[in-house]
Amino acid sequence: MTAWLAQRPWKRAAAWLVFLGPLFYATYGFANWWATTRANVPSMAFEWERQVPFWPWTIFPYWTINVFYALSLFLARSRHTLDRHALRLVTATLVACSCFILWPLHFSFGQPPVDGAPAFLFNALRGFDQPFNQAPSLHIALAVILWDWYRQFIRPLWARLVLHVWAFAICASVLTTWQHHFIDIPTGALLGLFCVWLWPLERVVSMPRAWRITRDAQRWKLAGFYAVGAALFLAAALYGGGVALWLAWPAASLALVALNYAGFGARGFQMDGRGRMGWAARWMLAPYRLAAAINAWLWTRKLPASVEVVPGLRLGRRPTHAEWLAAGQPRLVSLCAELQMPTGVPHARCVPLLDLTVPPTVRLQRAAAVIEGQRRNADGATVWVCCALGFSRSAAAVIAWLGRYGPAGSVAQAEDTVRRARPQIVLRAAWRVSLEPFKPLPEVPPHDR
Repeated sequence: MTAWLAQRPWKRAAAWLVFLGPLFYATYGFANWWATTRANVPSMAFEWERQVPFWPWTIFPYWTINVFYALSLFLARSRHTLDRHALRLVTATLVACSCFILWPLHFSFGQPPVDGAPAFLFNALRGFDQPFNQAPSLHIALAVILWDWYRQFIRPLWARLVLHVWAFAICASVLTTWQHHFIDIPTGALLGLFCVWLWPLERVVSMPRAWRITRDAQRWKLAGFYAVGAALFLAAALYGGGVALWLAWPAASLALVALNYAGFGARGFQMDGRGRMGWAARWMLAPYRLAAAINAWLWTRKLPASVEVVPGLRLGRRPTHAEWLAAGQPRLVSLCAELQMPTGVPHARCVPLLDLTVPPTVRLQRAAAVIEGQRRNADGATVWVCCALGFSRSAAAVIAWLGRYGPAGSVAQAEDTVRRARPQIVLRAAWRVSLEPFKPLPEVPPHDR
C-alpha cells in the first residue's frame, strides 16, 4: 500500500476532487435554478420515445457513475495524466452547464411512482436534479470520458468486456430511468469526445496550447469554406428536425476542420507518427473523413495507385491494405493529416500536413529526413510516399528528398523527375518557394566519416 501511494499523486488527486465536487454541484444546480425562472422551457423529443420502457432498477447503473468519477482521480499514475483527466471533467461540466443556461430544455413526461430499493436512489436524485439540464447530457459526456480513462488500466479481454457493458448500461439508463430524451445522448457523446480530443492523455501538446492563429491567407480561405459548410449543415439539421438532426454531426465535423485550418493546424487531426488518428478525433471527424476518402477515390480511381520515381522510391495515393500487399509490402511514408494509414502495416511513418496548403520548409525537411530514414532501414524494400491523392503533399516531399538526398542536381530537376513519373502532380508557385532551400548535401570524404 505504501508503494502504491508513493507511485501515485494521491494528494493532488484529493485536491482535484475537492475542487470538482463543489464545481459540479454549483454549476449544475445554478443551471437547474435558472431553468425554473424561465417562463417557457421547451422540450425536444421524438414520439417513439414514449415507447421506451421505464425500468426502475436501472437507477443502480445510473448512480454508479458517481463512484467511478471519484475513484478515477486516484488511479492516475502521474501528475500529467491526472491533470489532463481532471481538465476533461472540468471542461465537460462547464460546457454542458453553459448549454443548459443558454438553451434550457426539459424532460417532457414525468416519472411514474417508484417503490422498493430503487426508490431511495430516485428520491436522492430528485433532491438536487430537476427535469431540466438535458442537452448535451452531462451524464453521457462523463461516461465517455470515464470509459476512455478506465480502459487504459484494463488489459484482460474479459475485464474490457465488463467495462464496455458497464459503460453501455450507464448510457442506456438515462433513457430507461426517464431522465433524458434521445437527443441528449448523441450531443452528450459529442461533448465527451470533444473533451477527450481537447486534453489528450499522451505527453503531447494539448489543443489549447497548440492554438496558433495562422497568417496564411490560403488557410483562412479554407477555414471560411469549411465554416460555411458547417453552418449550412447545422441550419439544415435545425430546420428539418427529426432524422435531419443527425446533420449536426457533419456540421460539428466541418466546424472542427475549420478550426484546424484557422489555428490548430495538422495537430488538430491528432495523427501520430505511425499514421494512426486518435479515436476521439476519428469519431468527431468521421463525416469529413468519409467525404475526403470518397473525394480521393473519385480523383484517382483511373490512375495507378503508385508510380516509381527512382529505383526503390514510389509516389502515389494512400494505399488500401490490398494495394500495399500487391506492391510487395513497401515501407510507407504518409503526408496525410486527415486519412489514416491502412491497418496491419508495420513500419509506417507519417509527417501530417494540412491538405491544399503549403507547409513551411522545415516540415518538408522533416518529411525528406523521414523518407531517407525509411530508405536506409528498408533492407532492400521499396518506400512508398503517399498522401490522399499523391498530387501535392507527397509529391513535394519526394522532390524535397530528391533535392537533398537523391540523384537530382537541383529542385527543378527533381520536380521534372517527379512530373515525368506522375504528370498529375499539382504544385503552385508557393510550393516552389518552400522547396527552394533544398540542395544536395555536400559529399563527406571517407576519412571524415
